[in-house]
Amino acid sequence: MGARVQPAGDLQITMSEVHLFEQRAMATTFQVRITNEERTYALQAAQAAFAVMTALETHLSRFRVSSDIAQLAQLLPGQKLRISEPAFACLEIAKKMESATSRAFSVTPAAMQSQPVPPQWSLIPAEFSVLCGQGKLEFDLGAIGKGFALDRMAVTLRDWDCPAFLLVAGGSSILAGDPPADNPGWSCGLGEDNAPQRYWLKHGSLSGSGIAVKGRHIFDPRTGQPARRESRVWAWCDTAAESDALSTAAMVLDKKGVTAVVDRNPSWLVILHERESWRCLGRRALPARA
Repeated sequence: MGARVQPAGDLQITMSEVHLFEQRAMATTFQVRITNEERTYALQAAQAAFAVMTALETHLSRFRVSSDIAQLAQLLPGQKLRISEPAFACLEIAKKMESATSRAFSVTPAAMQSQPVPPQWSLIPAEFSVLCGQGKLEFDLGAIGKGFALDRMAVTLRDWDCPAFLLVAGGSSILAGDPPADNPGWSCGLGEDNAPQRYWLKHGSLSGSGIAVKGRHIFDPRTGQPARRESRVWAWCDTAAESDALSTAAMVLDKKGVTAVVDRNPSWLVILHERESWRCLGRRALPARA
């Protein structure tokens, strides 16, 4: 996404050992940091969380021909397809975020480059099915799938009774659970190593979007054109799926549009970095500075 959230090194966590585990998936590196636990048990819990992530990739990746997302692209208007619970749950959140952002976020952002009109689709909860209403359902979950994976991994870690964790997806998304013992949170910065804007994160997710790394890869799903915002943005929400989607939408919306979105959702906060200034939009309190 081009705007990173950088967790501090383990040496900055006092009075508690942090166990760090990594695994590649979804074209990035996922990290699981667990503290307040014995290392062998933490490893087993992390492996269980990684197993959840690996299974999700088989359902959500558009590059796997057998995935739910790839199969949905084969539907004709009027046809429907029953999909897996994880894929359905992810698309349910995507629908919610699409509505909440007035379609500044969508899982079909590039469809208008290949189709004359945006695809239309609906969910049938009783059947776990997706109905194609119009066009080709060219879904790309890149702006929500990694966050959704972090949320599901967090559930697994709590099931293993490991509530003190920090989950990272490629540096662009972080999900914090309970803080390490004797610390107010997990120290995370907005940007690269030694970023001056650092905060103590706990019980929430911070995601970043920008164009510095991948260029103009974010498209306005309403027009099919690249997002015009050149500044970096971060979103602070309860869940990683929400923060991923919101940070992407904030790249598309102007300040007035972002303000309207976060005013309707008091649990959301957007942080804009323009030139040398930082601006927070939303009623949610910013985490304490680290």
